[in-house]
Amino acid sequence: MTSTTSTGWTRDGIAKRVAHDIPNGSYVNLGIGIPELVASHVPEGRTFIYHTENGLLGMGPSPAAGEGDPELINAGKRRVTMMPGAAFFDQATSFAMIRGGHLDISVLGALQVAANGDLANWSTGADDAIPAVGGAMDLVAGVKRVFVMTTHVTKEGEPKLVQRCTYPLTGRSVVTRIYSDLAVIDVTERGFALVELAPGIAFDFVQERTGAPIIANHARK
Repeated sequence: MTSTTSTGWTRDGIAKRVAHDIPNGSYVNLGIGIPELVASHVPEGRTFIYHTENGLLGMGPSPAAGEGDPELINAGKRRVTMMPGAAFFDQATSFAMIRGGHLDISVLGALQVAANGDLANWSTGADDAIPAVGGAMDLVAGVKRVFVMTTHVTKEGEPKLVQRCTYPLTGRSVVTRIYSDLAVIDVTERGFALVELAPGIAFDFVQERTGAPIIANHARK
């Protein structure tokens, strides 16, 4: 078991780093939890069009506490706002957008990511686990690029980036890039490959907390 660390990027720092890599004009779906923070860190001069599975394209940021329309929510049941030109549609149409390859990027959380890009993000397989995967399987199958946003290790200090997933899979070979509190890591044909280290973090520190080898001299894109 490895030890946890308080160094590296904060959750907002990870979200800001993710937003930096999203091209202007992208159609983006943000998963429930820390991926939602990306909406608060859009770089100046860029516009992202947010999609939510329950039927809204052009989702805006969350309103202030106690404000907003209780019937205007995202897939995580959090109140959101609408951007000018936003559109509502039924859930069948929403998932047709996903399955038809019309979204550019999905940002999801993770329980485990394997070196070949397998993703497990909905269940640990325990008897009291969440009973359904929701829309995540559709997202990883239909969206052009899948970014994972996560802490590098669990609360117990166990690696989330592993050689093979031991939890039920959301999708096979679907993850493009991983953003953790310690590093940005690509999933390549040769496995995990370092793109960038968080400030103050050494490569060896990251490798010790990763359950599979990391290529250190990866050509960054």
